[in-house]
Amino acid sequence: MASAKPRCSSFATTSRTHMRPSEGTIDDSFLTETKNTQNRKLSQKRKTLVSKLRKNLAEEYLRYLSERDARKILIADLNELRYQREDMSLAQSPGIWGEDPVKLTLALKMTRQDLTRTQMELNTMKANFGDVVPRRDFEMQEKTNKDLQEQLDSLRSDYEEVCKEHEILLQLHMTTLKERDRFHSELQEIQRTSTPRPDWSKCEDVVAGGPDRWQMLAEGKNSDQLVDVLLEEIGEGLLREKDFFPGLGYGEAIPPFLRFDGIVENKKPTKKDVVNLLKDVWKQRLLEEQKEKFPDFFFSFLEHRFGPGEAMAWAYTIFENIKLFRSNEVMSQFYAVLMGKRSESVYIKQKETVAQLLKEMTNADSQNEGLITMENLSTVLKSTFPFKKEEKIQELMEAGGWHPNSSSADLLNYRSLFIEDEEGQSMPFVQKLWEQYMDEKDEYLEELKQELGLELDDEVTLPKVREALMNIDPSLDKRTLNGYLSWAFQLPMTELPEEGEEKEEGIVVQLKIALQRLQMTDIRRMGSREQEPAS
Repeated sequence: MASAKPRCSSFATTSRTHMRPSEGTIDDSFLTETKNTQNRKLSQKRKTLVSKLRKNLAEEYLRYLSERDARKILIADLNELRYQREDMSLAQSPGIWGEDPVKLTLALKMTRQDLTRTQMELNTMKANFGDVVPRRDFEMQEKTNKDLQEQLDSLRSDYEEVCKEHEILLQLHMTTLKERDRFHSELQEIQRTSTPRPDWSKCEDVVAGGPDRWQMLAEGKNSDQLVDVLLEEIGEGLLREKDFFPGLGYGEAIPPFLRFDGIVENKKPTKKDVVNLLKDVWKQRLLEEQKEKFPDFFFSFLEHRFGPGEAMAWAYTIFENIKLFRSNEVMSQFYAVLMGKRSESVYIKQKETVAQLLKEMTNADSQNEGLITMENLSTVLKSTFPFKKEEKIQELMEAGGWHPNSSSADLLNYRSLFIEDEEGQSMPFVQKLWEQYMDEKDEYLEELKQELGLELDDEVTLPKVREALMNIDPSLDKRTLNGYLSWAFQLPMTELPEEGEEKEEGIVVQLKIALQRLQMTDIRRMGSREQEPAS
């Protein structure tokens, strides 16, 4: 550090020497170059001086650190000597135990070291784990938190479920209120306009056959059906009193088989004779190719059976009977087909279904004894009607004779399910089958209406009906689909445009009319609405 002063003085002298004004004989370029050279040298000297000063400063700092460490060591040694002197004085005191002083000193030293180390560990533990809780407390709190979380999730799910149920109950409540108001209005209207409930037992003495026959006729029927029965009984008596029927003329509104002027004879057949004749008509119809319209075929059958002279009389006689006896299954179905209110394919398909059921049950009867188990009956019904709901199958089982106390091994005389009485009335099993078919058709058409999203008075195009039918029944094959469209729009199958053709949009019909036409034909579901994914 002392040698720095002379260097500074020399530096100042040199600077003054170089800062003197130049001689007038030296040109400017030489002077500039000389100045630059002097500046570079001066800068170099400064850097050298700074680096040397830094080196000296570092050496001085190292000497300072060494002296400081030596001082600490010296102080520690002095303290150690003082502790030893104190220990020696304590060891030489008369009140201390008679232990070896060296041993006691060593033990004290080790103890102090342990104390120091323990103190350091304690400080470290406090610093590192001052905010840490014991594992046992943590696990207990964690378990409590988990239990509370589970309870919260359970309560939340229960709350959400209760909210949904509350919304449903509110909707049901509103619906119930509306129904209550509607029923109240209907009740007031009924109380104002209706007459007292009739005493049907009064009919026992009027109906032919007396109380026993009336009880048989009235069994299981409501008031509306009893009115029909009573009208049939009255009408049957009046019909038998007639000897002739007046002809209806030749108007276009008159069915072809009734077009006649004059008087025709009433043949007065029994109900059984009429039913047998209608069955013969159906048998003959099924044997032919069905090219002729059903009313024309009916009259041709009568001409072939009774001759041209008697055909018109029998046509009027049969017509008056089937129009009167609406409660008779054979007559009511024949009347609906004859008058164009129902397609004959409905009757044919129903008969095919009944025949198929009988065949399946016969196949299940391995002993050919006319008996199958209730389990076999259930299996046959489910295989024949794969798209029926379980409750519908149960209804058919009950109509077939199953009851809650029945076991799957109970035997059933399945042939008795398909017997008809002398007036053509089927057993409850076949009647239930027909009722379910009509209900399923109504549900199918209602689903079609909902899919279209139109009012009954709105017009609908052929492409929309095609799309809606495929949406609600994806399993429809092309032929069946075209058959439905042909009935709905009253177009021959050959004139139906292909999907995507421009003239499709021009074919429209009122939705109400389209549904009525589909109600007349045999329409049923061919598969589930949503196809199950292949496994």
